[in-house]
Amino acid sequence: MRSAGKERGSAMTMSKWTRLLLAVVLPLAGCKGFWDAPPSSGGGGGGGTGASGGVFYVLNQATTQIAAFSIVNGQLTAVSGSPYALASIPYSIAIAPNGGFLYVGTAQGIYLYAIGSGGALTLANNASVISSDLATTMQVDSTGSWLLEAGPNFAELLAIAINPSTGIPASGIELNTILPAVTIQQIAISPDNTHVYVTMGTSGTQEVVFAAGNSVPFGTSVNIPVKQIGGAALSAAVDPQNRLLYIGETAATSGSNAGGLRVLDYNTLIELSGSPFASGGLAPYSILPMSSGNIVYIANRNVSGSSTGNIAGYSISSSGTTYSLTPLGNTASTGTAPVEMAVESTGTYLLVVNSGGGPDLNAYTFDSTIIGKLDSALTSSTGTDPVQASAIAALP
Repeated sequence: MRSAGKERGSAMTMSKWTRLLLAVVLPLAGCKGFWDAPPSSGGGGGGGTGASGGVFYVLNQATTQIAAFSIVNGQLTAVSGSPYALASIPYSIAIAPNGGFLYVGTAQGIYLYAIGSGGALTLANNASVISSDLATTMQVDSTGSWLLEAGPNFAELLAIAINPSTGIPASGIELNTILPAVTIQQIAISPDNTHVYVTMGTSGTQEVVFAAGNSVPFGTSVNIPVKQIGGAALSAAVDPQNRLLYIGETAATSGSNAGGLRVLDYNTLIELSGSPFASGGLAPYSILPMSSGNIVYIANRNVSGSSTGNIAGYSISSSGTTYSLTPLGNTASTGTAPVEMAVESTGTYLLVVNSGGGPDLNAYTFDSTIIGKLDSALTSSTGTDPVQASAIAALP
């Protein structure tokens, strides 16, 4: 395997990212406010089902908080100690696969939290950042050995070696591989830890060979151009069985809602027949394959003729190594500008956060009679609005 990575000192990283802080402009709802407990009635969005769910974390960007919740008997319930104040604006969040550590990317750098009983958080690493990088997207690989991250205005994918037992960087050295564009949207690591996908807007998606067991994990890379001129790659995901690569792009299909879900064979990168599939919106910001591998959901941040977003779904079928997707035929309405989805650990609830509010959080259950259909279970604020809920991560 040819390695494209190179070592560099943390002092160089700090200097570069510190210069970047003043150049970053991300939309903020802009309200300070104090914490309000979430509604105990389920928020009036469809009524609680009475089922309980696992712990999850929401970044409230405008109020610089981490809000931690679980769902208890169908009601949104704050974790003890939540919300947790942050020193600066948060941009990204990631959880180690063992469920012991939470990473939060902020304007000051990346902070590490130890996850305790009931999901309570304790700031670790002597309350100091583990890296001064401005990480607007990041993910921990499934071995818990690497924190992969990227940020705006620098054409790099970065890797921080971490100790799986402590969550702390194993050394002061970061590794990087060069990308062909600076407009980084999202990164996704394949479940088998052999590839990383970086969506880069109009510059398409970069597939980077990755080897978690190597001291220099990055290898060769290849670019997947956008489907249509003027389109932009926003989101990516790999299905749990490492069969299919999903890419969400704008302007990928025709009609008033031209967003599309591209589906490629994971091993060959050959696009499936019928791809791209209409996403039902303009900007497919988040892709969530279900653990069964039989359903994939896509959240559209913008929908033509609507002030809110939606979630569309597709069923996946196969005949040998030939795969096909079929739209589920129904969509779930969200709040304004949905940005990220997650399924909590019990698999009962699909969660989505909406950066434009109305509400900040939607929770859905899976319909018992119609395959893949999402039923609204509760809606809620995640703090004193407007909070600009910008990211979500659920404990495994």
